[in-house]
Amino acid sequence: MPVHNLPYDRRLNSRARGLRHEMTPQERKLWFGFLRNYPIKIYKQRVIEFFIVDFYCAEAKLVIELDGSQHYTEQGVLYDHERSCIIEQYGIEVLRFSNREVNQQFEAVCGQIDCTIHRRIAPAE
Repeated sequence: MPVHNLPYDRRLNSRARGLRHEMTPQERKLWFGFLRNYPIKIYKQRVIEFFIVDFYCAEAKLVIELDGSQHYTEQGVLYDHERSCIIEQYGIEVLRFSNREVNQQFEAVCGQIDCTIHRRIAPAE
């Protein structure tokens, strides 16, 4: 069952709206090349708690994050870990890809997203 009513900080709505129009080249590539027409609804720049996630699939309870170089600093790694732990408390899986992966291994990134969504929405046996 999808989780549509996750807690979120309404003050971030306008920032999230702005980010939807200012996507990075990698976010744009993934959105227009794969996610926008995916058969299961995926949202871009969604607010969860007090974070804005790059992409969110409510039905699969999946967050997809694309990481630029700032995510690989010591501070960036710690912040992303804390953020993922908070989001995962809602039963949401966080998938992370580097910008380089999106640029150089696009089909593999799309395949991993597709497999993860199908695994998460498959009925439990």
